[in-house]
Amino acid sequence: MIRRILSLILLIWMLGFAGFALFLPQPAPLDRTDGVVVLTGGAKRIDRGLEVLEKGKARRMLISGVDLDVKPAELAAEYKRPMKLFNCCIDLGFRAVDTRSNALETARWVARNKVKTLRVVTHDWHMRRGLLELEIAVPDDVEILADAVPTKPSFYVLFREYNKYWLRGAAALAGV
Repeated sequence: MIRRILSLILLIWMLGFAGFALFLPQPAPLDRTDGVVVLTGGAKRIDRGLEVLEKGKARRMLISGVDLDVKPAELAAEYKRPMKLFNCCIDLGFRAVDTRSNALETARWVARNKVKTLRVVTHDWHMRRGLLELEIAVPDDVEILADAVPTKPSFYVLFREYNKYWLRGAAALAGV
């Protein structure tokens, strides 16, 4: 009996992993949202957030999980954008160190800026866990739009991320 239960759990896990790996989230259309949050940690994420902001598809942007040593002027220079864009419309979040704290940092920013529609920008393989954490942290009346940056993740990245997602989902169900 225990073997059958364990086999069933393994089968569910394997099917879930196959779906997770084969059907990665996609980029979203450039619909307007109140704000955009970029979860730092990988290439092209900030580029996508800047594109959304510059096309007038969001009024403010949070870059969550920025290193304490980073200054707005350095980011403006690195991404070849005018400093006035950073002064008017971009907030840097320095508190987050992982996906869970990204969500908490974003929830505070959402409340402070009265954001009701939020675009989330992160890599395709990271999107599901990022959304899970945000759905736990932000109020239910905030509409969240997933805007995945396409990548070509390795099997190891997908395996690791799926397990983190699975474990975090189980913890959330348990109320942890």
